[in-house]
Amino acid sequence: MTDAELEALVKLIGGARHVAIGTAADPASRADGARIAETWGGLVLATVTWPETAASWLRQAQRFAAPDPDVWVVAATPAGWAGMTHRLLLSTAWSPHRTVVTAALTDSRLPGIRGARADGTTWED
Repeated sequence: MTDAELEALVKLIGGARHVAIGTAADPASRADGARIAETWGGLVLATVTWPETAASWLRQAQRFAAPDPDVWVVAATPAGWAGMTHRLLLSTAWSPHRTVVTAALTDSRLPGIRGARADGTTWED
C-alpha cells in the first residue's frame, strides 16, 4: 500500500466512530490492515482475517459484519474478497455502502462500495 493510498483511505473513513477491518490471510493484506488501523487511530471493533479459499466463509463473514461498525475497511486479495462478498451479501446485514477497500480491490466493485487507488485517487460505484 502506498502512502497516497493510505491517506486516501483514511479520508474515506472520515469521521467514523468505529470500524471493522477485514483482511486476507496473506502477510501483505494483514500488514495493510494493521497500517490502516494505526494511521486512522480510531476504535477498531474487530479485525477479521479470511483465507483465499474456504468452504463457505460463513464464520468469517458473521464475525466481520457482527459489530455493525460505521465503516467496514477491507485490505484483501480479489479471490478471497469475492468469496467473502458473496457470503456477506447472502448471510449478513453488511452494506457495501459503508465499505472502503484498498487498491488491490479496485476491480472488485459493488454498487455503493468506495476505494482508493495506489496514486491516492478515489472511486465509488
